[in-house]
Amino acid sequence: MKLKEIIEFIDKKIPKSLALESDDVGFKKEYDIEQNINSIKIYMDFLPENDRNNDNTLIITHHPPLFIPKTPTYTIHSNWDIIYGGANDALADTLNIKVTDYFDSSTNIGRVCKTDYTFLELKSIILDNFSDVRIVNNLDDNKLINKIGIISGFGLNNPEYVKLAKDKNLDILISGDLTQKTAILAKNLKITLIDVKHHESEVPGLYALADLLKELDIEIEVVDNKAIEQLM
Repeated sequence: MKLKEIIEFIDKKIPKSLALESDDVGFKKEYDIEQNINSIKIYMDFLPENDRNNDNTLIITHHPPLFIPKTPTYTIHSNWDIIYGGANDALADTLNIKVTDYFDSSTNIGRVCKTDYTFLELKSIILDNFSDVRIVNNLDDNKLINKIGIISGFGLNNPEYVKLAKDKNLDILISGDLTQKTAILAKNLKITLIDVKHHESEVPGLYALADLLKELDIEIEVVDNKAIEQLM
């Protein structure tokens, strides 16, 4: 299949126009769009040492690479976070919780979800799926959880998102990138934060993206580079 046909398919399914204004999506340079592509590799973060694939491979990254790859490389970032069925909905599916609304209605980043779990049941689901979890403001194990906010990736490094979770009267906000500042803010606001780490919270979205691309009927591989997460 030609590269241009794959990109046309992706842009139709996940429009670049959905991305946040400052986001770096799409190609970082011009590639030969007439070349044939036999396989797709999906990365969270693409590094120079990974840039060894032949011309018949397309790299898709979630995070924009910080270099100019030689291998054709296409980034799907905030548009994948925002779109229905993308990274945030994949995280909700992993946690087996029902999406009811957007978290940040100004950007459609994140989701608000409804549950009838106890805190103990929710923790068990989280610990079954995520290996490194931090909790700010533990709740009683028997407390019924009604409304949860989720943001795949970076949500817990943004104080405004913590405040928004409080304003929305959420029981819990789940995301990654917890900082000292947002942990103290959550203590002051008496809202529970659960940090499942940036990389791991976005991994379900990589596999959801692979499922969407199966329609292309070419070889697709998710490369889950967990070594990147160990640096964070």
